Parts: sequence; structure tokens; C-alpha cells
Amino acid sequence: MSDLEGLTRKLMQKGYSDAEIVERLTQEYLDYKDITNFRAKQLSEAVLEECKKSDLSSLSDGFIKDLLSINRADITIGDQGVGCRGAGDFFVHKLISEFSGVDTEAFLSPRSLDDAGAVRLRDFASLRSIDGIDGKEQIIVSKMEGIHSRLSDFPFLCGFHVTRAALRDLYVKGAIPISILVDVHLGDDADVGKLFDFMSGISTVCEISKVPLTAGSTLRIGGDMVIGNRLTGGIGGVGIAGTNLFARRNIHPGDKILMTEGAGGGTISTTAIYSGNHEVVRETMNIKFLEACELILDSHYKNGIHAMCDVTNGGLRGDLYEINYESNCGVTVYEEKIRALVNEKVLKLLEKVGVDYLGVSLDALLIYCSEKVAEPIISDLNQHNIKCAEIGYVDDSKEVAMIFEQKESKKILPKFRESAYTKIKQEVGEETPEEKQEMEENIEKAAIKALEKRKQIIDYIKHFTE
Repeated sequence: MSDLEGLTRKLMQKGYSDAEIVERLTQEYLDYKDITNFRAKQLSEAVLEECKKSDLSSLSDGFIKDLLSINRADITIGDQGVGCRGAGDFFVHKLISEFSGVDTEAFLSPRSLDDAGAVRLRDFASLRSIDGIDGKEQIIVSKMEGIHSRLSDFPFLCGFHVTRAALRDLYVKGAIPISILVDVHLGDDADVGKLFDFMSGISTVCEISKVPLTAGSTLRIGGDMVIGNRLTGGIGGVGIAGTNLFARRNIHPGDKILMTEGAGGGTISTTAIYSGNHEVVRETMNIKFLEACELILDSHYKNGIHAMCDVTNGGLRGDLYEINYESNCGVTVYEEKIRALVNEKVLKLLEKVGVDYLGVSLDALLIYCSEKVAEPIISDLNQHNIKCAEIGYVDDSKEVAMIFEQKESKKILPKFRESAYTKIKQEVGEETPEEKQEMEENIEKAAIKALEKRKQIIDYIKHFTE
């Protein structure tokens, strides 16, 4: 692994000139990619620009600076032996387990330093609001959410947003979250303090949402074979749902589509930081999505809800397209109503940096429901200071039609990539490659070969077990 961002920041700290840094990065690109020198230089300049704009040294806002800064231990992951399962590793994990010490404690928590964690359903009073929880109809809902890779240098924010995102995906299926699990990998040269800041962000959400952190894994990226300080990994979540699972397949023509306000999470934070607009990160520090779901799951109108989804990867244009495919329906939505639900500062940021707000994660809640419960939902959420409005309806067109302010209707399709929300993404582009068909054919062949391999392995194992 060649960590280009880490390398750039290190060269900046050492006082290298812009030209020297671009020259070094250009060579790194040429070592790994079959591209021209001109193209390698373009990408290198984009990396340097983002590193300079996201530098924290000039920030005057104490809150943002504290939020994004790391309380360093000045001991690297490699030096401490984290992930090597020795005494140094055990010591750090005892400290990590303390981050699980929130008000809602697990039956078998990380403090036990056991092989796994566990919860007892009877310990969660909020489960009583789920229909069928006392019978055999309850459903275990699970989710694995990967971290936003560009937040590696801002681990508290990274941990906060990935945990909140995992909980979102449990809630939208009508589940009450009961467990959070952590999988984190750090480069050999990462500071141990980075691990603690990441865990602090995770446990902040656990504390506020009253969901226990039950288990986890901490490893180095590539062991001794990789240098760098990158952080990667993900969050697992487990929840319990009753008989009313808000699945996309329950959507049908005539349903109303509601949407709550959105201020974004990891993607918007990344856009803000890497464009030099750090103050916008403040807008993402909330749990309104989770609060909205809690209100809905504890309401009298929840049986009128057919499905819920979060506006996430690929943005609204991507989500609506995927939802249509799964539900075999179409939708008509109103752009003006959608725009009004995007946080004002976030929308201003996206417009400033030239990002299509319909193509990025907004941390907004989509609710597909019957007409009779639409107004009660909107009224209830608004009374709890959560903006919500009807943005459209479901039809049988099998398409996404968006009505603009001038009453103009356009068919909306997802782009090959989500909206390019950083400089480097803009350099890479959003366009569909000319080799799309060939690429898809090769991918399909690879998938078929993988299925064949699976069958061969199953047959091999069965041969020794029969």
C-alpha cells in the first residue's frame, strides 16, 4: 500500500515544495498505473490541493479543530504490537473496552475480553413496542457498514458517522438496534491515539442512541508488509424487528413518498474538509435520523408504512432507481420539495464546489406509506423539530420522473459513479467508460467462475463428510 495522502502530508511537514511533492507523487502513480506522465501529474496536483485545503493548522473554530484533531499517544500501532495478540495488544484492548462502558451495558461486553459479546432481549425495554416480539415472529436484522475511506485522518468523525450509518440501516427496516460490532484495521505506522479517537466516535453514538458496543477486532493492514498510517474497517449492527418489516418489496403504486431533512454524514463531512470548508462539518453532528425512526417505531401509524430507506451512496437519484428495481414500480418526485429539505449550509457547500446534491448521501429518511398516514407522520416529526414533507408518489412507470420548478419533467438515471464530491473524484470523473459492455462481460465471466469454484469446493468438502 502506498498511502498517497499520508505521503503528501509528510512531505508538506518536512517543507518540500509543491513541485517536489507533485514530482514524488507522479512517480508513485506511474509505479502503480499504466497511465501517461501528464495524467499522473494531474492526479498528483489534485491530491496536493486537497491535502493543503484540509490542513487544520489555520482553523480558528475551536469546536471544529477539536473535533477533527487527534489526541496523540506518540506510540505507533506497530511499536505497541496492536493486532499481534501479545501483551501490548492486550493492554490496548483493555483500554478500548472502556469505550463500551455506556449507560446501556451489554450482558457480555468487551470488558469481559471474551471471544464474543451478547445481549439479553429482556434487557431492552424499548422492544416492548414491537408487535409480535413475545411470539416467534421477531426478526433479527443485521448490517455491516464500511467506514468512509477519506475520513482516515479524522478518526473521531469517521467512527461517529459509520456507526450512525449502521444504525440507520437497522432502523429503516423497522428494527430496534441492540448491538454494535467494530472491525478496524490500521497501518503499521498509525499512532495508537488514532485508534482511541475512532473508538471514541463510535461509542459517542452508542451512548446517545443507547445501543451497546458488544465486540470487535483490531488488526494492522498487511502486517509487516505494508507501511503507512491508513485506517479502514467497518461497523456491524444487529437489531430486532417484529412482524412489520419495512422492506422495499412492500412498496406499491399509490404510496406517498415522504422525506426528512438531510444534513449528510461521512460524505458531506469529506466534501467539507477536502474543499477547505471545515465549518460545515458541524451540520452533520446530529442524530435526527435516528430520532425520527424512534418516533415512527413507537407510533400508532407505523402499520401504514410500507418501506423506509436512507438516502445514502449514490444519492437520491441512485436510491430511487434501486428502490424501483426492487419494488417493480416507478416514482414521480418534485425537485423543489426535495431541495427544501436539504440543510441550507450543506446545499450551499455542494453548489459552491459544483456537486450535484441528488447524487450524494444526504442522511435523509425516505418513507413510503399509505395516503392516510402521510399527514400524521409529517405532523408528528415536525412537532419534534424534524422537518418532513411529501416529495412525490409511487406509480407503475418503472422510471424515476422528476418534476422541476418550471413543471418540466425529466427522467432521472444514476450516473456511473456517485457525484464527484472531492477534487480527486472530479479528476477521475463520473462518466460511463466506453468499455462498459466489455467490462460487464468480463465481470459476469468472473462471477460465473466464482460460482463454479464454490460448487467445486462444496463437492470437495462433502466428499470427506459423507
